[in-house]
Amino acid sequence: MQEETVQPEKSLEELLAEAQAKLEQQRDTMLRAMADAENTRKRAQAEAATSRKYALEQFAEGLLPVMDSLEAAFTSGDVSGVELTLKQLRTALEKSSIREIEPKPGERFDPHRHQAMAAVEAVGAEPNTVVAVMQKGYALHDRVLRPALVTVAKSKPDPISEKDPD
Repeated sequence: MQEETVQPEKSLEELLAEAQAKLEQQRDTMLRAMADAENTRKRAQAEAATSRKYALEQFAEGLLPVMDSLEAAFTSGDVSGVELTLKQLRTALEKSSIREIEPKPGERFDPHRHQAMAAVEAVGAEPNTVVAVMQKGYALHDRVLRPALVTVAKSKPDPISEKDPD
């Protein structure tokens, strides 16, 4: 007959010590995960702040040659230099996805992109259409930065209601 090796059962103190060690290990893991999450949050906030701070950097770099050209045109009194400067400015705006809003006469009035400054009776113009543009508007992608200021055709008064009742 073989003798069986019997392992003595662990005492309560040993079991408690093992449980406490396991608990401490899990607590340490949790604290490290929380610290890692907090560091990630702080890093994301810092990156977002930097992005906001320098978001216009590319746009500003595009405007610097325009500023140089304007200064040179004013110094020399060269009118053709102003035309070149305007072309440079338009190019800089286009590169930054800023586009003009310049409705054509006869185009339907759009209150999201146009601001009516006056309503006039216009021969041959449909009511609620653009008659003239006073100032161009501008949009950044799909967001209007400034609406175009326009004059709009108004509907002609009904001649029957205009008659004098006397």
